[in-house]
Amino acid sequence: MRLLLMGPPGAGKGTQAIVLAGQLGVPHISTGDIFRANVGQGTPLGVEAKRYMDAGEYVPDDVTNAMVRDRLAASDCATGFLLDGYPRTLDQVAYLDSVLGETGTRLDLVAELTVDLDEVVQRLVRRAAEQGRSDDTEEVIRRRLAVYFEQTAPLIESYESRGILVRIDGMGAVADVTQRLASVIADRN
Repeated sequence: MRLLLMGPPGAGKGTQAIVLAGQLGVPHISTGDIFRANVGQGTPLGVEAKRYMDAGEYVPDDVTNAMVRDRLAASDCATGFLLDGYPRTLDQVAYLDSVLGETGTRLDLVAELTVDLDEVVQRLVRRAAEQGRSDDTEEVIRRRLAVYFEQTAPLIESYESRGILVRIDGMGAVADVTQRLASVIADRN
């Protein structure tokens, strides 16, 4: 299964991705985790990524695309993967299509988690307090949401036109959302 989870920041993609990747036996590929690890280690990529992340902007495509290409080429991705946080732009969709096309594969399913935006802001403010994340101030959260709807939401239309998009209610208990996702995945397998 080659799966992409989409939704605004704070929709629960990371939480659901970890659970689903374990259930499906595929790697969870999160650009956010990769960026944060590099920031924490102070790598040159991390320094560059932090500048964008702290401003609520996306890391440039050339950096992100190269990281994702390398990750998808790893042997543990041969039978599937779960993408979380990539692609975020139509250009990245085209790049991902190209990378997958080189191996004769494609995405099997795109699941969009839909949530109440007020709940998203509350979730991210709580997470910032719990984890001390510098990229989750309320001002940055609101900017990230605006950027999401401006740049990422058009991807929904692209995947919907391909017939591989499903919308999942991301509200409620984590286990309930997981069950909704698992049910849709089982129907597609």
